[in-house]
Amino acid sequence: MSRTTKRRLWGGVAIAIALAWIFPVYWVLNGAFQPVEALRSPTPSFIPTDFTLAAFDRAIDEQFWASLRLSLSVTLICVALAVVCAFVAAVAISRFRFRGRVSFIIVVLTIQMIPPEALFISQYRMLNDWSLYNTVGGLSLLYIAAVLPFTVWLLRGFVDGIPVELEEAAMVDGCSRVRAFFTITFPLLAPGLIASGVFAFLQAWNEYTLAVVVMEPDNRTLPLWLRGMTTVSNEAIDWPAVMAGSVLVALPVIIFFLIVQTKMTQGLVSGAVKG
Repeated sequence: MSRTTKRRLWGGVAIAIALAWIFPVYWVLNGAFQPVEALRSPTPSFIPTDFTLAAFDRAIDEQFWASLRLSLSVTLICVALAVVCAFVAAVAISRFRFRGRVSFIIVVLTIQMIPPEALFISQYRMLNDWSLYNTVGGLSLLYIAAVLPFTVWLLRGFVDGIPVELEEAAMVDGCSRVRAFFTITFPLLAPGLIASGVFAFLQAWNEYTLAVVVMEPDNRTLPLWLRGMTTVSNEAIDWPAVMAGSVLVALPVIIFFLIVQTKMTQGLVSGAVKG
């Protein structure tokens, strides 16, 4: 088989995999713009001939706006505090040699191996004792603890990838250690901080199980709100509204990705190269 034929064959396989991957996304978009009768028809319509926005009108209610505010609050708190704490920890691990450094790194890796479900009871009791149950602060605290270990490990790789000789050269020219770090090293860490922020954002925005444990039914994040649309009793599920809700939940993530796309790509690439 010639090289051109192999290339075309693998190209066809890649296209088939991409179509299979993107079809569920397209089907959600297609269903969100169709009336209920068309979506429940035994003959599926792959193109919304009866284009309508009625499903979005049914999906957007007072509970949606309340859930949106809650999700935004928790996610922004989680991203801000997790990135700041992980940045400080990563710099300490990478730039300083202190007693317990290796043990701390091992603990960070070990925490990643613990199933989240194993901590639900202790987390619930902890928040209940601290009067943080069913609060934004309590849920944000759990999200920060969940994303912090991996964020520390990710940022450590970025800090290690920046030569310490750059800071030493600035210190020779008269800069203090702190000024040398924030003048020379910190700007080079911007892609890593953005990549870490993207990870924290996705984890906090899409998290479901922790929110189920620590939040009441009348105080729900967007994933819980979306799940509630499929648990309606004594009536048929409004699938176009569910798909419209899925689009609304995914829309902030898409907007966030469009904003940080360039920096995120630079961060992922630079994090794979050391020196």
